[in-house]
Amino acid sequence: MTRKWALSVGLGAMALGVAIVLAVSTTCCAAKGKALKIGEAAPTFSGLTGVDDKQHGLSDYGKAKLVVVVFTCNHCPVAVAYEDRLIALQKDYEPKGVQVLAINPNSAKAQPPDSFENMKKRAKEKEFNFPYLHDETQKVALQYGATCTPHVFVLDKDRRIAYMGAIDDNIKAGKVKEHWLRDAVDALLEGKEPPKGVTRQFGCGIKWDKSK
Repeated sequence: MTRKWALSVGLGAMALGVAIVLAVSTTCCAAKGKALKIGEAAPTFSGLTGVDDKQHGLSDYGKAKLVVVVFTCNHCPVAVAYEDRLIALQKDYEPKGVQVLAINPNSAKAQPPDSFENMKKRAKEKEFNFPYLHDETQKVALQYGATCTPHVFVLDKDRRIAYMGAIDDNIKAGKVKEHWLRDAVDALLEGKEPPKGVTRQFGCGIKWDKSK
């Protein structure tokens, strides 16, 4: 009886711990950089090293009808929960001219699991079908006003901000009711405005390098 009670208490404490972690992780901080607006020209960038050890820039994807920029990382449980959905998005929409670009903005000094070497390991483990880029200086995250991982920005054919915010409305894929990112992409491919241009992003706050 005592052993069962102890096990019950232990499991309860574990569940509470997970709930606390998720509650904390889904609270985003205010943007350190300038907040972008719908219709504004997307900040361009270049020289970001990908897990393929090549340099990548926004102009490299000029043939894409739409570019989905996603600030994400290796360690955040929210970002990790969305990896399969991003892989599926790239698979479903690449034939339609959509390109996903994942960017890790976190400082490895502040969060060692988000180092470039760990990015390579994560991309290999998950078989990412999109570029995974290292924003080592955190300049790109500042330019976009990114606050969380994940934080999404959809760039239209003219590379203006057409949608920004969350991927959908639930960290659990089976409970999603609002597919904001896919709805935005579908609308833009049809020449229409997204049903919602801005939604509230949620995830782990970006880990800034405090030494700078």
